[in-house]
Amino acid sequence: MEFFQHLLNALQFGSFYALIALGYTLVYGVLRLINFAHGDIFMVGAYIAYFVAVLLLGGEGMSGLGLSPGLTLAITVPATMVLTSLVGVALERTMYRPLRRKGADRLYVVITALMAGLMLENGNLALLGASRKSFPELMEKVIWTFGDVSVTNLKVVVVVAALLVFALLEFIVTKTKIGMAMRGISYDKFAIPLMGIPLDTIIVFTFILGSSMAGLAGILFAMSYPILEPYMGALIGWKAFIAAVVGGIGDIRGAIVGGFLLGFIEIGVVAVFPSTLRDLFAFSVLLGILWLKPTGLFGVAQTTKI
Repeated sequence: MEFFQHLLNALQFGSFYALIALGYTLVYGVLRLINFAHGDIFMVGAYIAYFVAVLLLGGEGMSGLGLSPGLTLAITVPATMVLTSLVGVALERTMYRPLRRKGADRLYVVITALMAGLMLENGNLALLGASRKSFPELMEKVIWTFGDVSVTNLKVVVVVAALLVFALLEFIVTKTKIGMAMRGISYDKFAIPLMGIPLDTIIVFTFILGSSMAGLAGILFAMSYPILEPYMGALIGWKAFIAAVVGGIGDIRGAIVGGFLLGFIEIGVVAVFPSTLRDLFAFSVLLGILWLKPTGLFGVAQTTKI
């Protein structure tokens, strides 16, 4: 029974990592760019969800519309995903696109992504202060008990959301024309414009998808652990990036598998050892996987034609 309880907890943690890792994978798969600001976009998504929810519900010293929690949740989820995707598009338009058009080396784009993440963190700190925000309760908690195993409705929602997002992205990338264009850009971004495909439009669509997934992860995380602070996206963003690399960055299946694998390892370590050893053991195992398969579980070694 204890094993199944830890398994459920691991599925919940893994879902957060998987949703964020999907954003890393999408951007890298198209642009070969590691968007290190993605973890902070997740943080921005959580804060956007907070302010939208408070505006609709009222409270926290703000006069809201007084909507019911259920209706507030139904509005907050799509609104958060849309607004968070606008943040990702703004970063692409103002920071990444100018460098790409000038033919800047990939290293400078990565450094710019790191700078963008720091700007989001410290901009949040400057505007809202260091005080933590308490996310309002939008879903009445329901606990189902099966012997000694208990699961909440929110845990089920988190896991189901991650699986549905995976299925949706897999369909978009493999079965649609815009997905075919995304895969074509990852193969040869110089030939794609010659075929009449608008390069910038496909890139913007990629950032919309990735950032909206980060926004969805942000609101689900805020509902599960309702304390928000400006640096909440730093560590979880790095962990999600490592999960994407272990799964094979650039592959959607790898992002899902890597996220859940990291969640299983972390919860498994905490179940046996002190929690202070969680990150040490988890990253050591992941490092061992990369040592055995440097391209990740689903990654394929790529060759460069000269």
